[in-house]
Amino acid sequence: MSGCNTQAIHQDDIYNPPVYWGRHVVRQGETLYGIAWTYGRDYKELGSANGISPPWTIRPGQVLRLDLRGKAQSSNKASSTARAPGPTATTTAKAPRAKPPVPTPQNSRKPTVTRKSDTSAPLASRTQTVANIPWRWPHSGTVIAGYSASGKVNKGVDIAGKAGDAVRAAADGTVVYAGNGLLGYGNLIIVNHNERYLSAYAHNRKILVSEGEGVKAGQVIAELGSSGAERPMLHFEIRKNGNPVDPTHYLPPR
Repeated sequence: MSGCNTQAIHQDDIYNPPVYWGRHVVRQGETLYGIAWTYGRDYKELGSANGISPPWTIRPGQVLRLDLRGKAQSSNKASSTARAPGPTATTTAKAPRAKPPVPTPQNSRKPTVTRKSDTSAPLASRTQTVANIPWRWPHSGTVIAGYSASGKVNKGVDIAGKAGDAVRAAADGTVVYAGNGLLGYGNLIIVNHNERYLSAYAHNRKILVSEGEGVKAGQVIAELGSSGAERPMLHFEIRKNGNPVDPTHYLPPR
């Protein structure tokens, strides 16, 4: 497709990326991580498809082809932030609707748990090791909406809380996105944990970390809020190779 995509498609619950059609014109302040997240793609694969290599630098006005597929090559520089510096003006045109892809068996299977959590410990301090990453809950509030890949799509879990509550990093990693440029997420933080896994924390009232900053599991990274949402909550996602997975398969049992 030669037309550009509009971010409005990502507000449609029946439309579930990944997107492999159209183009994206880079705007000022955008990162390759954020763009790949928006279209349900792995940032390494999208970069490869467009001839972009570590540290994943992009520039305003650059056109990213979404109809091309690349290889998700590993890199020890994956935690570098791909930001588009400088101002730009851009226009977009609505592209045709594509059929939602069917979730792959790889993403619907439960991952192997290598170390189960100690359920006697308080929830906030429990960890469970999955995919060699010790995960913990980013907030101990009630889960009000679970992961769903069909029907009313939810690419993560929604956790209730009060405005100003602490939002904590679910695992060690590097902040690769901190801003409000992704439609529907409000104030959003994306943390890169390794070559395969990213986590996201949306609807924050206040972001307390910066892009490129290293964070530790349990570290307070934001204040819970309602930006981009109808009520105070934390929307939390885990993505494996760019694809949303059910966070409850990784987080300790409640």
